[in-house]
Amino acid sequence: PMVREMDGPEDIAAAEARYAALKERFGDDVVMVHGQMPGEAKDTAMERFACGDAKLLVATTVIEVGVDVPNATLMVIEQAERFGLAQLHQLRGRVGRGSQKSFCVLLHGEALSETAQERLKLMRQTQDGFLLAEEDLRLRGGGELLGTRQSGDTPFTIATLDQITELLPKAYDDARLLMDRDGGLEGRRGEAARVLLYLFERDFGVKTLRGG
Repeated sequence: PMVREMDGPEDIAAAEARYAALKERFGDDVVMVHGQMPGEAKDTAMERFACGDAKLLVATTVIEVGVDVPNATLMVIEQAERFGLAQLHQLRGRVGRGSQKSFCVLLHGEALSETAQERLKLMRQTQDGFLLAEEDLRLRGGGELLGTRQSGDTPFTIATLDQITELLPKAYDDARLLMDRDGGLEGRRGEAARVLLYLFERDFGVKTLRGG
């Protein structure tokens, strides 16, 4: 989860410390990559690992996507409870890309929240990325659609995210009918739509409708 060890009450696994410990035992068979390394150093380490010159790669989540090493057959994810479900699935996908049988081992601490337990249980049960993405959204929340918060409850006043996902296509079709068949914003339905938008403080939608 971390690049380097930090002072604090929690013992968080760090790439630099793990690399130093493994290098002391396995020597040049170990390489490391993380996001704070210069690009050239990362490329060199990955090339050594990909061609088999190095047998062990210590990494942060910088390897989450874009890494294709068919000979990689074992991944150990330390403190897996600290990662999201979609992220764990992406990491797991870095092994098993060749013909050999592969394994992904999830290590976790003793104190697991209910959410963390459910995430790890789902990882054992399925490799369906679409299902895991849906469950990840359910577990961590959708955050803000028009903001910077990427998790937590979506602040909708009435409907849930699932309900809104179902209703959006219907609302879009109805808006097209309002504009194309029912006289637009000047007709009877259009007046009702304007009032509703004003009541819910969404009157910026009037400009959108007028713009087509």
